Amino acid sequence: MKRRPKSGDSFGFLAEFAGTEELLEAIHACKAAGHTRMEAYTPMPVHEVWDALGHKSHLPKLVLGGGITGGILGFGMQYFASVIHYPINVGGRPLNSWPSFIIITFEMTILFAALTAVFGMLLLNGLPRPHHPVFDVEEFEEASQSRFFLLVPWYDPSFDHDKVPALLESLSPLSLNEVHHP
Repeated sequence: MKRRPKSGDSFGFLAEFAGTEELLEAIHACKAAGHTRMEAYTPMPVHEVWDALGHKSHLPKLVLGGGITGGILGFGMQYFASVIHYPINVGGRPLNSWPSFIIITFEMTILFAALTAVFGMLLLNGLPRPHHPVFDVEEFEEASQSRFFLLVPWYDPSFDHDKVPALLESLSPLSLNEVHHP
Protein backbone atom coordinates (compact mmCIF):
# COMPACT_ATOMS: atom_id res chain seq x y z
CA MET A 1 0.00 0.00 0.00
CA LYS A 2 1.28 3.44 -0.90
CA ARG A 3 1.98 5.91 1.86
CA ARG A 4 0.12 9.19 2.05
CA PRO A 5 2.24 11.88 0.36
CA LYS A 6 3.55 14.92 2.19
CA SER A 7 3.66 18.52 1.09
CA GLY A 8 6.03 18.88 -1.86
CA ASP A 9 5.77 15.22 -2.88
CA SER A 10 4.70 14.41 -6.40
CA PHE A 11 0.93 14.36 -6.92
CA GLY A 12 1.35 13.01 -10.44
CA PHE A 13 2.08 14.09 -13.99
CA LEU A 14 -0.10 16.38 -16.08
CA ALA A 15 0.12 16.23 -19.88
CA GLU A 16 -1.42 18.91 -22.10
CA PHE A 17 -2.93 18.06 -25.49
CA ALA A 18 -4.32 20.22 -28.29
CA GLY A 19 -7.48 18.26 -29.03
CA THR A 20 -9.86 15.48 -28.19
CA GLU A 21 -8.27 12.91 -30.49
CA GLU A 22 -4.83 13.34 -28.92
CA LEU A 23 -6.33 13.09 -25.44
CA LEU A 24 -8.22 9.91 -26.34
CA GLU A 25 -5.04 8.37 -27.80
CA ALA A 26 -3.20 9.23 -24.58
CA ILE A 27 -5.94 7.69 -22.43
CA HIS A 28 -5.88 4.47 -24.47
CA ALA A 29 -2.06 4.32 -24.31
CA CYS A 30 -2.08 4.83 -20.54
CA LYS A 31 -4.77 2.19 -20.09
CA ALA A 32 -2.71 -0.20 -22.22
CA ALA A 33 0.21 0.48 -19.87
CA GLY A 34 -1.96 -0.54 -16.91
CA HIS A 35 -3.06 2.84 -15.56
CA THR A 36 -6.65 2.79 -14.30
CA ARG A 37 -7.14 5.89 -12.14
CA MET A 38 -6.56 8.84 -14.44
CA GLU A 39 -8.29 12.20 -14.57
CA ALA A 40 -9.04 14.15 -17.73
CA TYR A 41 -9.81 17.86 -17.92
CA THR A 42 -11.54 19.28 -20.99
CA PRO A 43 -12.98 22.72 -21.86
CA MET A 44 -16.35 21.15 -22.76
CA PRO A 45 -18.10 17.85 -22.07
CA VAL A 46 -16.62 15.05 -24.19
CA HIS A 47 -18.54 11.80 -23.72
CA GLU A 48 -15.89 9.73 -25.48
CA VAL A 49 -13.38 10.74 -22.80
CA TRP A 50 -15.75 9.66 -20.04
CA ASP A 51 -16.24 6.30 -21.76
CA ALA A 52 -12.51 5.87 -22.42
CA LEU A 53 -11.64 6.52 -18.77
CA GLY A 54 -14.11 3.80 -17.78
CA HIS A 55 -15.67 5.69 -14.90
CA LYS A 56 -18.77 4.11 -13.44
CA SER A 57 -21.23 6.24 -11.51
CA HIS A 58 -22.76 5.01 -8.29
CA LEU A 59 -25.19 7.94 -8.21
CA PRO A 60 -28.22 6.09 -9.68
CA LYS A 61 -27.99 3.46 -6.93
CA LEU A 62 -27.71 6.17 -4.28
CA VAL A 63 -30.74 8.02 -5.68
CA LEU A 64 -32.78 4.81 -5.75
CA GLY A 65 -31.82 4.11 -2.14
CA GLY A 66 -32.69 7.68 -1.15
CA GLY A 67 -36.08 7.44 -2.86
CA ILE A 68 -36.93 4.13 -1.20
CA THR A 69 -35.83 5.50 2.17
CA GLY A 70 -37.98 8.61 1.67
CA GLY A 71 -41.01 6.54 0.72
CA ILE A 72 -40.64 4.26 3.73
CA LEU A 73 -40.13 7.21 6.07
CA GLY A 74 -43.10 9.09 4.60
CA PHE A 75 -45.39 6.10 4.93
CA GLY A 76 -44.02 5.23 8.39
CA MET A 77 -44.46 8.79 9.64
CA GLN A 78 -48.12 8.83 8.60
CA TYR A 79 -48.77 5.34 9.89
CA PHE A 80 -47.27 6.24 13.27
CA ALA A 81 -49.30 9.46 13.50
CA SER A 82 -52.61 7.99 12.30
CA VAL A 83 -52.54 4.53 13.88
CA ILE A 84 -50.26 4.57 16.92
CA HIS A 85 -49.76 8.06 18.28
CA TYR A 86 -53.05 9.84 17.59
CA PRO A 87 -55.71 7.48 16.23
CA ILE A 88 -58.90 9.20 15.09
CA ASN A 89 -61.55 7.16 13.33
CA VAL A 90 -63.00 9.34 10.59
CA GLY A 91 -66.00 8.08 8.66
CA GLY A 92 -65.62 4.51 9.87
CA ARG A 93 -62.54 3.78 7.76
CA PRO A 94 -59.69 1.72 9.17
CA LEU A 95 -56.94 3.65 10.94
CA ASN A 96 -54.25 2.36 8.57
CA SER A 97 -56.06 3.30 5.36
CA TRP A 98 -53.08 3.45 2.99
CA PRO A 99 -54.80 5.33 0.11
CA SER A 100 -54.78 8.48 2.24
CA PHE A 101 -51.02 8.06 2.74
CA ILE A 102 -50.13 8.00 -0.99
CA ILE A 103 -49.57 11.72 -1.58
CA ILE A 104 -47.16 12.32 1.31
CA THR A 105 -45.38 9.02 0.61
CA PHE A 106 -44.86 10.07 -3.02
CA GLU A 107 -43.66 13.56 -2.04
CA MET A 108 -41.20 12.18 0.51
CA THR A 109 -39.88 9.73 -2.09
CA ILE A 110 -39.22 12.58 -4.55
CA LEU A 111 -37.73 14.83 -1.84
CA PHE A 112 -35.29 12.22 -0.55
CA ALA A 113 -34.31 11.13 -4.08
CA ALA A 114 -33.64 14.74 -5.13
CA LEU A 115 -31.64 15.55 -1.99
CA THR A 116 -29.65 12.33 -2.38
CA ALA A 117 -28.92 13.24 -6.01
CA VAL A 118 -27.61 16.70 -5.10
CA PHE A 119 -25.54 15.73 -2.07
CA GLY A 120 -24.43 12.44 -3.65
CA MET A 121 -23.17 14.31 -6.71
CA LEU A 122 -21.23 16.72 -4.51
CA LEU A 123 -19.78 13.88 -2.44
CA LEU A 124 -18.83 11.68 -5.40
CA ASN A 125 -17.23 14.62 -7.22
CA GLY A 126 -15.20 15.53 -4.16
CA LEU A 127 -16.84 18.92 -3.90
CA PRO A 128 -16.51 21.47 -2.51
CA ARG A 129 -12.79 21.46 -3.18
CA PRO A 130 -11.42 24.99 -3.15
CA HIS A 131 -7.92 23.88 -4.21
CA HIS A 132 -6.55 21.05 -6.30
CA PRO A 133 -2.81 20.57 -6.92
CA VAL A 134 -3.26 20.93 -10.71
CA PHE A 135 -4.30 24.57 -10.16
CA ASP A 136 -0.63 25.34 -9.43
CA VAL A 137 0.40 24.39 -12.98
CA GLU A 138 0.49 27.58 -15.06
CA GLU A 139 -0.67 25.92 -18.30
CA PHE A 140 -3.77 24.55 -16.56
CA GLU A 141 -5.48 27.94 -16.95
CA GLU A 142 -6.23 26.89 -20.54
CA ALA A 143 -8.21 23.83 -19.36
CA SER A 144 -11.43 25.80 -19.29
CA GLN A 145 -10.89 27.42 -22.69
CA SER A 146 -8.97 25.47 -25.31
CA ARG A 147 -6.71 22.72 -23.96
CA PHE A 148 -7.15 19.11 -22.92
CA PHE A 149 -5.25 17.65 -19.97
CA LEU A 150 -4.58 14.15 -18.69
CA LEU A 151 -3.43 13.60 -15.11
CA VAL A 152 -1.87 10.34 -13.97
CA PRO A 153 -1.98 10.73 -10.16
CA TRP A 154 0.18 9.13 -7.48
CA TYR A 155 -2.69 6.93 -6.25
CA ASP A 156 -2.94 5.07 -9.56
CA PRO A 157 -1.98 1.44 -8.83
CA SER A 158 0.53 1.40 -11.72
CA PHE A 159 2.09 4.79 -10.94
CA ASP A 160 5.87 4.76 -11.20
CA HIS A 161 7.62 8.11 -10.82
CA ASP A 162 10.19 7.20 -13.48
CA LYS A 163 8.01 5.40 -16.05
CA VAL A 164 4.94 7.67 -16.19
CA PRO A 165 6.75 10.77 -17.56
CA ALA A 166 8.47 8.64 -20.21
CA LEU A 167 5.11 7.17 -21.25
CA LEU A 168 3.44 10.57 -21.43
CA GLU A 169 6.41 12.11 -23.27
CA SER A 170 6.14 9.38 -25.92
CA LEU A 171 2.60 10.62 -26.67
CA SER A 172 3.93 14.04 -27.84
CA PRO A 173 2.03 16.33 -25.46
CA LEU A 174 2.20 20.12 -25.83
CA SER A 175 3.60 20.21 -22.30
CA LEU A 176 4.32 17.78 -19.48
CA ASN A 177 4.38 18.95 -15.88
CA GLU A 178 4.98 17.26 -12.57
CA VAL A 179 2.27 18.26 -10.12
CA HIS A 180 3.24 18.58 -6.46
CA HIS A 181 1.16 18.35 -3.30
CA PRO A 182 0.64 21.78 -1.74
